[in-house]
Amino acid sequence: MKRLPRIEQYGLIGDMQTSAHVCDDGSIDWLCLPRFDSPAFFAALLGTQQHGTWRIAPAAAYGAVPGAAVEQRYVGESLVLETEWTTTSGSARVTDFMPPRDGAPQVIRIVEGVAGEVAMVSTLRARPGYGRVSPWIHELGGRMIAEAGGDALWLDTSTGQAEKDGAIVSSFTVAVGESVTFVLSWAPSHGAAPELPEPEAALVATLAFWEDWTSRCTYVGPYREAVVRSLITLKAMTYAPSGGVVAAPTTSLPEEIGGRRNWDYRYTWLRDASTTLASLLGSGYRQEAEAWRRWLLRATAGDPENLQIMYGITGERDLPERELGWLPGYEDSGPVRIGNGAADQLQLDVYGYVIETLYLAHRSEVARCGDTAVLHQRLVEQLAERWQMPDEGIWEVRGARRNFVHSKVMAWVAVDRTIRLAEAGALDTDLFALMELREAIHYEVCTRGFDPVRNTFTQSYGSQEVDAALLLIPRVGFLPPGDPRVLGTVEAVRRQLSTPEGFVRRYPTAGERVGLDGLEGDEGAFLLCSFWMVDALALTGRLDEAHALFDRLLALRTDLGLLAEEYDPTVGRQLGNFPQAYSHIGVIGSALLLQQLDAGAPASLPDVLLAAGA
Repeated sequence: MKRLPRIEQYGLIGDMQTSAHVCDDGSIDWLCLPRFDSPAFFAALLGTQQHGTWRIAPAAAYGAVPGAAVEQRYVGESLVLETEWTTTSGSARVTDFMPPRDGAPQVIRIVEGVAGEVAMVSTLRARPGYGRVSPWIHELGGRMIAEAGGDALWLDTSTGQAEKDGAIVSSFTVAVGESVTFVLSWAPSHGAAPELPEPEAALVATLAFWEDWTSRCTYVGPYREAVVRSLITLKAMTYAPSGGVVAAPTTSLPEEIGGRRNWDYRYTWLRDASTTLASLLGSGYRQEAEAWRRWLLRATAGDPENLQIMYGITGERDLPERELGWLPGYEDSGPVRIGNGAADQLQLDVYGYVIETLYLAHRSEVARCGDTAVLHQRLVEQLAERWQMPDEGIWEVRGARRNFVHSKVMAWVAVDRTIRLAEAGALDTDLFALMELREAIHYEVCTRGFDPVRNTFTQSYGSQEVDAALLLIPRVGFLPPGDPRVLGTVEAVRRQLSTPEGFVRRYPTAGERVGLDGLEGDEGAFLLCSFWMVDALALTGRLDEAHALFDRLLALRTDLGLLAEEYDPTVGRQLGNFPQAYSHIGVIGSALLLQQLDAGAPASLPDVLLAAGA
């Protein structure tokens, strides 16, 4: 039985339709095919090797005491991953990647001898249906096939292979200058066999794709390495055929080890997708914004009156949540869930995020269309009717609905950005009515959502709690950064929600009791909230503190530059689904904002904040 890896020991490869998690011990422990939201063929990440894995490593590393040192890295600014092993007899390199799809989805693994001679072993144990099904393994024309139901995995290699105890195993040796290739392809079991692969040509094409894509990044600054790696990660989580963006490519990685805060993030949240596109636009990427707008039009299906907070990656509305009882969960953190019941929640802030992204797209000269204008108008009409309703809020509480201050602030953002577009001649609407609505929302938030005794905005009307989402009040231009109410709120969040290292939790949790969010248990510091604190410090004139916190956050990234959703400073490890779009959005947004403010841009100018990916 192999050791249990930490979340941060995994690298990500993908083809912008699905992805795989490659551990630094040479195993692929998570792979859903053919889409991000398809059932996993390798689910060891949420269980054991018996739930599906594919490991390529030196034979010495298979022992109870590892006999090989390992180093993992990406090849330049790409999603091609290299794992290099050093043993007593020599060194070998495994190059893992998934070519941007043009036909069957493929995972390609190229093993090369670097020094001396290394005995290697490949063990592929496919378990379709999230680790529940043992496939029929057989050989056809020198190709090994693992079939179950409607799915077939074809394994092509340049070395020998055989079935052993429900796995496909290859044992071989590589010396300097030698290489052995493995290509795993998915196809419908009732369809034709996938074409024979050309792994070396695919590697060249994949590296060229990423070189071309990253060359379009417009950010030039001191944090370029972190920004580009985050951009690549966000691009990897974009479903190319539709333009939808998953919040993360995994499900049920826990927010607390042993806890029950385990959710499926393989869907497109309007909020997450909108902020992802804002980060891409702020870095020079327009094509993704155009694709996302088309996705939005299809997903809402002419029915914005029933706007959901999330959809499937091609716009599916029905995302029923259920538990997979046969999987014990990551480090026994059950249950493992697929689907997401939060799809049925009311979250008023999504109107603000969607409309702000439409505004950013216009400012980035992404041409508007008549259908988008109609959708925008209907969204604002719906918001005008609903903004005073209580909702579940940005954090998707599973307790009672409340009047969350952040939701109301983002409702204000939706109206404010609509007014800006109308004033620019890009939208035909009743400006007077919108200005009255904007003023009404602002007045209510400032009177019902602010505690003058403690000089802080509160999580919801009349509550005693603060919420990290309140840090966005100056970021979105609701109040100027120097306003005493903003300064008081930033200090209240720091005092009540920050760890000693300065990392920020979302809101107070209740441990073993059921908290205001309707859930038991605690969680780590939320990384996006910590980046929001960077922004708040910078906007309120504390640039040195902002840079220091930003540097501490960047230091939390894995050796590959990846971030999960949360971080537990007590035990020093990442938590939650991985990698997390929100966290990488935070990296990009804060880097862009710091660059703007370091250059002397006025902190009170809303368009500067928007240009920085607000």
